[in-house]
Amino acid sequence: MTDRFRITLGQLNPTVGDLPGNAAKARDAWAQARAAGAQLLALPEMFITGYQTQDLVLKPGFTRDAMAAIEGLARDCADGPAIGIGGPFAEGGKLYNAWWVLQGGKVLTRVLKHELPHKQLFDEWRLFNPGPLAGPFSLEGLRIGSPICEDAWWPDVAETLAESGAEILLVPNGSPYHRNKLDLRMGHMVARVVETGLPLIYLNAVGGQDDQLYDGASFALNPGADGGADKVMQMAPFDQAVLHLDLERTAQGWRVVPGPMEHQPDEWEQDYRAMTEGLRDYMRKSGFRKVVLGLSGGIDSALVATIASDAVGPENVRCVMLPSEYTSQTSLDDAADCASRLGTRLDTVRIDGARDAVGAALAPLLAGTSPDITEENIQSRLRGVMLMALSNKFGELLLTTGNKSEVAVGYATIYGDMAGGYNPIKDLYKTRVFRTCRWRNENHRPWMLGPAAEVIPPRIIEKPPSAELRPDQKDEDSLPPYEVLDAILEGLVEKDLALRDLVEQGFEPETVKRVETLLYGSEWKRYQAAPGPRISTKAFWLDRRYPLVNRWRDRI
Repeated sequence: MTDRFRITLGQLNPTVGDLPGNAAKARDAWAQARAAGAQLLALPEMFITGYQTQDLVLKPGFTRDAMAAIEGLARDCADGPAIGIGGPFAEGGKLYNAWWVLQGGKVLTRVLKHELPHKQLFDEWRLFNPGPLAGPFSLEGLRIGSPICEDAWWPDVAETLAESGAEILLVPNGSPYHRNKLDLRMGHMVARVVETGLPLIYLNAVGGQDDQLYDGASFALNPGADGGADKVMQMAPFDQAVLHLDLERTAQGWRVVPGPMEHQPDEWEQDYRAMTEGLRDYMRKSGFRKVVLGLSGGIDSALVATIASDAVGPENVRCVMLPSEYTSQTSLDDAADCASRLGTRLDTVRIDGARDAVGAALAPLLAGTSPDITEENIQSRLRGVMLMALSNKFGELLLTTGNKSEVAVGYATIYGDMAGGYNPIKDLYKTRVFRTCRWRNENHRPWMLGPAAEVIPPRIIEKPPSAELRPDQKDEDSLPPYEVLDAILEGLVEKDLALRDLVEQGFEPETVKRVETLLYGSEWKRYQAAPGPRISTKAFWLDRRYPLVNRWRDRI
């Protein structure tokens, strides 16, 4: 009977639909596991397909190809450690989220996910059938229980595994990032260790997929000597890594041999990393190498330009200033200063002539009316036309720059400044934009490709925000101060509070009602908005899905 067992953990980044590429990643990790003398290579949930697949997994041809890729992996990796890999399994008219265990050229067993998540950004009830509660599988004398992701967030699966003889819990995950997610995961996994008395290894994927981020941060827990659980290994967030982790038999049962304890950054760094990696992976996986964005001299576009520079390098970022007579010299100077500090290209395209031409064309139809938001929006939409032209001509991904506060209340022009393919700050409220800019000016990390310097000019951070679509315009002409707006939105969006709850907190009833009106009235804009990385638990569309037409309003 073995007294030591080595598991190689592949905290890796698959790409949805890239079955050959994902299989190649698995083979490379398996070769490293074999060289290290491991008995098992463990890979995350749905690794062969990438995660989440959404309705792609319902296509029978795709599922057949995914299963064939796993069976091919078993044949290719017969002489060496076993492999645990996530992928779909179709049988008898049913489709399962499975963790396949491969050994000796064959499929040893399949663990079928029992608890299917169906809240927030997940809808697995729509895609998969729940698997039965089942017992552990054995490898070289070690009985391994593998709850798949959501299976480990509830007691039933882990308890069943422990009662049927599991000696360790190995949890493959596709667990997406949101702010402070590691603490939430840790609480659930500690509970499973306490309930079962078994060590637990939590393996998570990394990488971006559309507007979702998988942050890795895999870890291992041993039962505590006096109850509770002891963390004995922690992997870094967001980084791909292959780690060889040992277990040994003790008088108390199997225990994980302590491994590396990588630093877990604070929420400001993790959010910034998530936005950067989200953009980087979206570009890499969809084939873009360069980006273009409008750099207005304001704080939002400055932050987006900085994130882009850190994601793909300043040499791959084109910034464009699109001034009119309403654009202040301060904005022109600040945009030039920011581009210079970052080392990006800065082009200038004036919109006056195009605006005048559109005005002349519409003049017969608009005769007798007074200028209003219509003329302001024409300017914004012309900027979108110019930027999309550059995107089309040079194959550069157009980034939009609206923060969550603006997206929430519709303070953005559809087909104008909302035009584009990706928005790195879509889930970041304006008040957090300010603090994030200050954080980036004070910090630099090896994963950032932009310069280590104060890259966002302090004047951009300090000056009052303005769309500059009319003389002396300020955001607070149209909106409450951002400190007030964001606090109300935090209540309405993140916490689903009633209007009276916010009034009881001290907010003016008229202001609260106005913000709610703007929030519901701009749902149609958000429906057409570019994707962007989810960093909260209430990202628009992924977590918060409201009807476009909705006559209900709360009452105070």
